[in-house]
Amino acid sequence: MKMQRMKPVVPSLSRRDFARTLALAGAGLAAGLPKVTAVAAEPSPRLKLGLDNFAVRGMGWKAPQLIDYAASLKLDTLFISDLDAFESHDGAHLRDLRRMASDKGLELYLGTWSICPTSRTFKDKWGTAEEHLALGIRMATDLGSPVIRVVQGAREDRQTEGGIEARIADTIKVCQACRSRAVDAGIKIAIENHAGDMQARELVTLVEAAGRDYVGVNMDSGNATWTLEDPQESLEILGPYVCCTSLRDSMIWETDNGARVAWTAMGEGLVDWKAYFARFAAFCPQVPVQIETISGFSVEFPYLQTDFWNVWPKALAKDFAKFLAMARKGRPLEAVRPQGREAQQAYQREDLEKSLTYCRTLGLGVRA
Repeated sequence: MKMQRMKPVVPSLSRRDFARTLALAGAGLAAGLPKVTAVAAEPSPRLKLGLDNFAVRGMGWKAPQLIDYAASLKLDTLFISDLDAFESHDGAHLRDLRRMASDKGLELYLGTWSICPTSRTFKDKWGTAEEHLALGIRMATDLGSPVIRVVQGAREDRQTEGGIEARIADTIKVCQACRSRAVDAGIKIAIENHAGDMQARELVTLVEAAGRDYVGVNMDSGNATWTLEDPQESLEILGPYVCCTSLRDSMIWETDNGARVAWTAMGEGLVDWKAYFARFAAFCPQVPVQIETISGFSVEFPYLQTDFWNVWPKALAKDFAKFLAMARKGRPLEAVRPQGREAQQAYQREDLEKSLTYCRTLGLGVRA
């Protein structure tokens, strides 16, 4: 009797299953593994979101009111950027404020103003420049702030004897005089690119010369436009040094003499914030985004006038070209700042709160 050979039974595969089988087999062979295991990517942590109290300066609030306001907005941080917001500088009072903020889910950041004794903006209200900075470091320690934000000065300092480089040298001396205090307290001195005083590369020179182990940067995106810089490019230069922020948007447009700059609410200017925050998160993911809106006016920068460049001896053409490209995309804005105390208060709150809402549409904020 002749035996009939049985054909093996092969399960049928759909085209999709067949393609998937080949893909998995190829991956396994390439890795030298018997099987392929899929691993889900870890989600990126959200950037913290907060406010700089200068955004609502018209309210005249002291620290407890600012804490209540920031908590009502469900923010992660509150940046109190001037010492006048405190009814007392006593350590016990500051520690009470720290507990109050913590109970409401807020981290506090502290700031003050010029520590350059030769700046036109320096005031001796808190003593000498060194005494002023020492006070700020002590207050930051009591409040639990990881930084004390300071400024060198403003754009008028570029016209002083020795120019901005002399003012940078004087600021470095003050920082170095307080180095041991800052290091012992674990507090970073965060120097802002403030009101047109230093371009990003000049600020890096200051930080590196003073010592980046205890000196960093308070990044101000609006102030970058006052030094003829694209805020995105300013971030690329300063990003590795950033430990605090005061951010807002800007509109820039060309004029017969150069260009005008108007600061705006977030999302109403020219900055590509989606791209900005992607790079920000790469540089300093633990640093909060703190909004400081200052809108309703514009300033002209007459760079087509020859003598304009006398105070910018080291400005780079490639940096200015990026600013100019922004100006050519912009449109004129009319001044809209209202008159009267109550009108200004309402305007400032609206500008800040719509900016925070915009930031949340981009995925910022841990608590909300």
